[in-house]
Amino acid sequence: MDINPLKVFHPSSAKRNGMWLRVLSLGLGLVCWQITSIFSGVEVFILPPPLKVWSRFLVAAQDGSLFRDIGVTFSEVVLGLIVGVTFATILGYSVAKSRALEQVLSPYLVASQAIPVVAIAPLLVLWFGYGMFSKVLICALIVFFPVLINTIVGIRAVPQAFYDLMKSLRASRKQILMKVEIPAALPIFLGGLRIGATLSVIGAVVGELIGSKYGLGNLINRARVGYDMPMVYVAVFMLIFLALGLYGIVARIEKKLLRWQEDK
Repeated sequence: MDINPLKVFHPSSAKRNGMWLRVLSLGLGLVCWQITSIFSGVEVFILPPPLKVWSRFLVAAQDGSLFRDIGVTFSEVVLGLIVGVTFATILGYSVAKSRALEQVLSPYLVASQAIPVVAIAPLLVLWFGYGMFSKVLICALIVFFPVLINTIVGIRAVPQAFYDLMKSLRASRKQILMKVEIPAALPIFLGGLRIGATLSVIGAVVGELIGSKYGLGNLINRARVGYDMPMVYVAVFMLIFLALGLYGIVARIEKKLLRWQEDK
């Protein structure tokens, strides 16, 4: 029997295999969850079986309350991600190009990461209220540092030979930025963006758990107080899917922007 190796290792075949592996992994996880909930001896209200959680999801989805909370958290995450990435990119580029600025700001940047966001989130909520602004600010703060560091590393990783070549061609500052610095730093920057996209969900939930009127964090608080553990699990899974979705979007953007690397 003739086997065409190009067909066996075709990218579409590998993609299908990866999809089936993910489905199999998910199914295996659900089976383990079901078995654990039955034979572990843990009370059902603490560890509800998957079908009970699914039933609670359907009820919450039908009355629309779940999607309202998802929409609020999603808005906070996206706005916080945009604000955090914008400021981190601008400041990261400035620091990468100026050692003096790095010496001035580095103590403050390191100190900002030494304080957990959970510790300062209550203060931010008290200062800026229980509305969306405080949650967006918390998301921006938690996204800021990884994107900042990756921007600095990416810009400083550009080989000096590229700058020498562009100077010999009498390229303008804008041309150097667009033709050399951005393409060279993009892989490292997008790596930081992947981290920031997932961390932004944590920032929104931390703020909502401390004080909010709506959102998945608020939903967890309400369900916990009412001993509605299936609803807690529903909210947690929605947060997981939200983080996975954002990560997938960034990964797709990365694949599209860095397609030139695959063509080498």
